[in-house]
Amino acid sequence: MEKIIIYSHADCLHKDNGPNHPERKERLEVVINAIQGINDIDIEIKSAPLATLDHVAPVHPEAHLSDIFAMIPTSGLTSVEQEPYADTFLCPNSKDAILRACGAGIAAAECVIQGDARRVFCAVRPPGHHAETTRANGFCFVNNAAVTARYLQDKHKIKKVAIIDFDVHHGNGTQEIFYSDNSVLYGSIHEYPLFPGTGSEVEVGVGNIFNAPISAGTNGQDFLKIFKSKVLDNVDKFQPEIILLSAGFDAHKRDPLANINLESKDYYSLTKDIVDIANRHCQGRIISFLEGGYDLVALAQSVTEHLYGLQDDQLKH
Repeated sequence: MEKIIIYSHADCLHKDNGPNHPERKERLEVVINAIQGINDIDIEIKSAPLATLDHVAPVHPEAHLSDIFAMIPTSGLTSVEQEPYADTFLCPNSKDAILRACGAGIAAAECVIQGDARRVFCAVRPPGHHAETTRANGFCFVNNAAVTARYLQDKHKIKKVAIIDFDVHHGNGTQEIFYSDNSVLYGSIHEYPLFPGTGSEVEVGVGNIFNAPISAGTNGQDFLKIFKSKVLDNVDKFQPEIILLSAGFDAHKRDPLANINLESKDYYSLTKDIVDIANRHCQGRIISFLEGGYDLVALAQSVTEHLYGLQDDQLKH
């Protein structure tokens, strides 16, 4: 049976965004509860370490990160954005949450390189895919997937990394970071137009960016077809040595922040399609990062389906 390692940490629960904010600690609580309720997959939950500034610096300049940390309040909340777009907040417990979320990816990288497991899921918050080189936005401060990609390249000499993003919002941060870097493929399927406004098909980088914008109301069957033809087929041609996932579950029909109509089981199907590519080119190696997903029922179900998809055996569930 394929073992799946989960990296998480209680520090990620202490990141507060204030009342009625969609990116709240309950998201992670229901994810962990769902994972603990799975009894027919070999799952091991491990504690995410703190990332260091040295880990982050190849993606985000140290001065930028220091500026963010210097804004952390001793009480209450501080926005890193100007009104009326203020929805990315720092609270007194932000630093350790940010560094644990990023550190999960570093630990996951070591895990797959050392052969402890081929599949790792980072159950963390805050999310990361909107974080640009020198701009925090969209609830994101450090781009967890991007930092992990650079770490794999710098420390372990991985030459070709694919980052697949199925969050319903385009990962403007990941695209910006790797826009001129043909050693990293970035492929995203997302509702368009929608926040953050990027992600049209004409944004192609140096031939390494593959955007699949979809219209409001798209159903699961059409989503999966477009995902395969516009994103996964290009990943297959790229033949990556490892696949990283920005795993957002907000394309679910229940999600309040978007208008795509996936069912929970669709996350099983799309994950299995990714696993097939990983088994062909990457020795099966996949690191998945929790990004969005704001309806708690849908999130718990969808993460469960995602983990069954990451499991090689065709389990009944």
